[in-house]
Amino acid sequence: MRPSFVGGSRRVCEEDDWPRGEFPERALPSRPSPRSRSATTSNAQENTSSMRRPWLVENGLTVAAFTLFLLAFVGQVLTGAADENRQRREHREAPESLAAYLHSGAFVEATAENWESEFLQMGVFVVLTALLYQRGAADSKTPDEPSPVDEDPRAHVGEPGVPWPVRRGGVALAVYRHSLSLALFTLFALSFLAHAAGGARAFSDEVRDHGGRAVTTLGYMATSRFWFESFQNWQSEFLSVGVLVLLSIWLREHGSPQSKPVAAPHDDTGE
Repeated sequence: MRPSFVGGSRRVCEEDDWPRGEFPERALPSRPSPRSRSATTSNAQENTSSMRRPWLVENGLTVAAFTLFLLAFVGQVLTGAADENRQRREHREAPESLAAYLHSGAFVEATAENWESEFLQMGVFVVLTALLYQRGAADSKTPDEPSPVDEDPRAHVGEPGVPWPVRRGGVALAVYRHSLSLALFTLFALSFLAHAAGGARAFSDEVRDHGGRAVTTLGYMATSRFWFESFQNWQSEFLSVGVLVLLSIWLREHGSPQSKPVAAPHDDTGE
């Protein structure tokens, strides 16, 4: 029913007072169509993606990591040069300049030896987490259901922002599927060779001081000293990986993606 004024008096006008088929429909609040709702959602997502945070906030993890690296590297250079000159004074030799120390076999060997083990650790860990499981670990895929990282990338070719090797397919995609481990193992190989070359120079300097003959890079790689330097670093890296995997089952670090949520059960696998 709707109110109406007839002859100056207010009365209620019922549906029967209107000619058949002419009774006005009640105005209902309009609802957006599915297409308009979709467009609204899309616009909201675009607006959200366009609201970028400051560069330092979005890249703070990388900046912090490389800042710590540079500080530690400078510390290594200064203390290493000081220790080298201490040894030279003990042998009644002239001190060595900082530039000369940076080009010395001892510095190259010590630096590359550590880089080598780090890149090996990360490369092996990336491959192992792709192939194996550890129930309850934060960095493991769950063995109970398929993981998004195992999806066929070709199913996402038409999506926005997909990397170009995925769109191109073929050899480019085959390489890109394993590009992270390939990059890490390439850095390991380069560091391994630098370790061998620097170690050969340092070893040759030592043996010449005692009347011996210099060795080539390949010759140094055949010595027990070279492999001792490598294995002593490799074992510590693999130990740290195993400790992290096991501790992440029972221990937590609030706010870190390397840890499960604090309230997550111990059996939960993955972040």
